[in-house]
Amino acid sequence: MILMTKKRTVIILIAAVLVAVILVGSFAYLSFQKPYAGNVETITLAIYPTETNALPYVASSQQYFQDNGLNVNIKTYSGSAAAVSAMINGQADIATSSEFVFTENILKNENISTFGSSVLNVQVYYVVARTDKGINSISDLKGKTIGVPLGTAAQFDLGQFLQLNGISLNQVTIQNVPPSSAPSFLANGTVDADVSSQPYIGQIQSLLGNQTVMWPAQVNQPSYILMMGTTSWVSTHQDLVTRFLRAMVQAANFNGDNQKQAIADVAKGLNNTVAYETTVWPQYQFSFSLDNSLVLLMQEEARWLISNNLTTATTVPNFLNYIYINSLKSVSPQSVDIIGLGD
Repeated sequence: MILMTKKRTVIILIAAVLVAVILVGSFAYLSFQKPYAGNVETITLAIYPTETNALPYVASSQQYFQDNGLNVNIKTYSGSAAAVSAMINGQADIATSSEFVFTENILKNENISTFGSSVLNVQVYYVVARTDKGINSISDLKGKTIGVPLGTAAQFDLGQFLQLNGISLNQVTIQNVPPSSAPSFLANGTVDADVSSQPYIGQIQSLLGNQTVMWPAQVNQPSYILMMGTTSWVSTHQDLVTRFLRAMVQAANFNGDNQKQAIADVAKGLNNTVAYETTVWPQYQFSFSLDNSLVLLMQEEARWLISNNLTTATTVPNFLNYIYINSLKSVSPQSVDIIGLGD
């Protein structure tokens, strides 16, 4: 347990240093690149519409996709796992998801590749519990029913959270609860606690008032939103991948320098109010990279899935075989730092 905590600390430190380097270096590099002058091509992007996927909305509003010769059709899904499934099934060209969903699909032998990741130095998921169900401390979760969207990063975060607090999975009852159902499931007593994120935490608190208690679920580790496609699509559309990534890095840079406008762009894209987005925005810090800390986290997640019999796989795969770096390296060379790939 101590070793796992130390590993997370190393991951966090690496990610924090990369944030500063990438934001400054990417802006300087991109400022010297010429706008795309070729034909406009259409791609479909599958995403789960939350603030963690803010950058595509900024890129669309600021016309970065258009400037890079892309017409991006954004299709939204009920969760990141559903978005990835849609991409695998040919309903989209590119999907975004947490690194956990990517890891799960690699363990299922899905033929997919990631070509970029947005690093979110933020607590996304929290364990929200009802105090009137006798839950006032973390130890009170023993014997309770906890809701979580299965097949997502929230499931992994819950497992780690319980383990670090001396609670095994067989000491609780896990129930699959889609993110949007968390407020109603908690309010009607279907579950005693839930692993949730915004805007659903706010809805839960509105429904239950002071009858809730909340703890961070991520145990001080960064979150990643990966851009991915099927391996065959990525290999045959490298130019489109490069142009898409350029727009995304430009969006990340724009957010760093123009947060008020970025907030307005995301509020419009998510159909939220600017006032609401302004309150939650300080939680999110976006940068773009492919780095060793991502690989280490996916390896840890794979080991967790295997040890808890949540996958039929028996060995941790070599994730380097599922990472395509050339496009991001051409757009923002300093954003790529993975030992064993590239020069």
